[in-house]
Amino acid sequence: MTYRLWRWCRGEGLEEVKALMIMAPEEVETAEIEETIQTVKCLGRVRVRGRMFYPTQNCVMVLCECKEDCNENVPPEVFHAGSETSWPIITLSEAPAPRDFSFKLKALMDAEGKTMNDIKGLLPESVPQISATESILQAVGDFLQKAHKPQPEGGYRRLRLFSGNMPVPPNEEPFDQWLEQAWLMVEESEGTEKEKRRRLMESLKGPALEIAKSIREADPEANPTVYLEALESSFGTAESGDDLYFAFRLMQQQPTEKLSDFLRRLERALSKVVQRGGFSADYKDKARLEQLLRGAVASDLMLIQLRLRERKNAPPTFLQLLREIRTEEEDDDQSYLQEGERWKKHLEN
Repeated sequence: MTYRLWRWCRGEGLEEVKALMIMAPEEVETAEIEETIQTVKCLGRVRVRGRMFYPTQNCVMVLCECKEDCNENVPPEVFHAGSETSWPIITLSEAPAPRDFSFKLKALMDAEGKTMNDIKGLLPESVPQISATESILQAVGDFLQKAHKPQPEGGYRRLRLFSGNMPVPPNEEPFDQWLEQAWLMVEESEGTEKEKRRRLMESLKGPALEIAKSIREADPEANPTVYLEALESSFGTAESGDDLYFAFRLMQQQPTEKLSDFLRRLERALSKVVQRGGFSADYKDKARLEQLLRGAVASDLMLIQLRLRERKNAPPTFLQLLREIRTEEEDDDQSYLQEGERWKKHLEN
């Protein structure tokens, strides 16, 4: 697990000393995860940076970034009050160097649920000393070839339920959120078309399932996108791409809304515009930045600090922009806390 965490940190560009990973139930929301982890006071403010379904344990691995360093004071688990269970915490504070071969081999064995005895069983009974290393490497290669099985889920998290009933039942996703995840699964997962159709069908029930069944009866080999387009026609908005683009251009930040929350709201609306053909996906970064500058009426100072107006010709991506804004917000929050502490001490004196 520590090697997996190390690779995840490298992929996300996180400082290893400020990152940890927990194993949590799939249904737990991101905000609840952050609130739970922040009960470990030595970590300071915690933000979820990624989630990945872990089929072996039927849970999600959650990558978290902490304000403070993850040192030996971090407990091995954290208690979740909602489920009255404890979630394991994995850090890199005491992990061996990831480049060490023995560490990588042990991590590989753990991931496959095997031990070194399984490797020894693949070695020849008599191995000359001079070729021992080569034989071990060959045995590891043979083991991987025999043990590796492609994940049927394509490495992508399972879709939540959607029925099309109104109001939305408590255990289901609203249609817009379900559709967004479904498109990501269809476009980005590595599964076959058959597997994607199966996963779509498994996530549907009620009226939505009836629509999917009618498509399957008409064409058993229909592309998964046909299912999504039919569901969107039945349960999605009837507005055209032009209508959605016009509404996007009118969006403004609410008085108490954080700039990062406004950016996420813009991104959801922007994705709908592109899906409905309101404009090309190549224009997304520019349109996002333009509307952020136009609609962020409560964050003028932060826009100046980030020098976003000067970057119109080379607009950042959504993730880059979100990372910069969240960093600025966290710095501002810390400044407010420090100022509050100073005033508190002043009043006490």
